[in-house]
Amino acid sequence: MCGRYTLRSRLNRILDQFAVETADFEWTPRYNIAPTQNAPVIYMEGGERTIAPLRWGLIPSWAKEASIGARMINARGETVAEKPAFRAAFKRRRCLAPADGYYEWKKEGTKKQPCFFHLADDQPFALAGLWEEWNGEIKGETKRWRSFTIITTDANPQTAAIHDRMPLILGESQWDLWLDPEFEDKTQLQAMIQPLADDDFFEIDAVSTQVNSPKNDSAECVVPIG
Repeated sequence: MCGRYTLRSRLNRILDQFAVETADFEWTPRYNIAPTQNAPVIYMEGGERTIAPLRWGLIPSWAKEASIGARMINARGETVAEKPAFRAAFKRRRCLAPADGYYEWKKEGTKKQPCFFHLADDQPFALAGLWEEWNGEIKGETKRWRSFTIITTDANPQTAAIHDRMPLILGESQWDLWLDPEFEDKTQLQAMIQPLADDDFFEIDAVSTQVNSPKNDSAECVVPIG
């Protein structure tokens, strides 16, 4: 599962790395992005890479209420092509969620220790996801909402000691094909859903339980402890 992540990078760095021309929103560094919050997502629109803040927790187009999105923050890669909530988006609305770290919780007896996964240079990487559009009301506002989910897969050897699942991370050579809404070869797409091959990709730090609360969103969330 992937239930919290960070995007501390400045927007201009994200645009440059992901080859997106412009963005019409502002972004401040985030240390604890949580479900139902907005986060930048990259997808194709009008034949170009577009970046926009979408709501985390995919709301299927057929949903009666937005609350279903809180249960759709992740999509299991093994079933994503067939599950009713995700199969239409998997076919045509694939996306990338830029991140520069994510959290998992390691069971230690009766407690859970939050751990922070990030690169040594804190460079952003691409979490593979799906996006969807839903027409309805959220917090008194009725409009067409765009939301997203992050695909997960089995953990690789490096991360398995912490958790048995990890987010699907795609390399730059895979981005064009993943984002292409005209590409519908299910076999090739499914073949991309694999645990990260690089077992030395991340640095993993035990961090404070401050991250347990979505209300905490400061640099203290990522400071190693012990």
